Amino acid sequence: MKCSDCNKELDYEEYRSSKDLLGLKLCEQHRLRIEKLIELNETPIEAIQLYYALKEEGVSAMLEWWDGKKSVDIAISRVKLNIEIDCEYHMLTHEQAINDLEEVMHSFKNGFTTIRIPHVLVKYYLKETVFNIIGITEGLKANIKVI
Repeated sequence: MKCSDCNKELDYEEYRSSKDLLGLKLCEQHRLRIEKLIELNETPIEAIQLYYALKEEGVSAMLEWWDGKKSVDIAISRVKLNIEIDCEYHMLTHEQAINDLEEVMHSFKNGFTTIRIPHVLVKYYLKETVFNIIGITEGLKANIKVI
């Protein structure tokens, strides 16, 4: 087994601890970096799993990208796509709905499209989610005007 980030050969203990904690194949160095990212930004594990699945498919994405107002779970800057992983399933309040709408407006004003993906899609339908995100990026790429 090799690290999904640096392709370093993993020993069994590295593989087991990373797989148990994150569901990913990471060397100790990259696992510790991801653990720190989770601690500092409260990054959902599903965002990290989606990031590595996109990376595996050749999509150049960034984890916890600062959009000028807040940190975005995943950004694909080449096509100006922000991806947020929704982990909360409580009743949506009107305040939260307005906040979400304002965040989307901010992204649009900066030329970015923001999509929200429920964490259960990543958890149970990772391949289908990646396939659809690739389709979205292809659609956005086709609509980007060359200056």
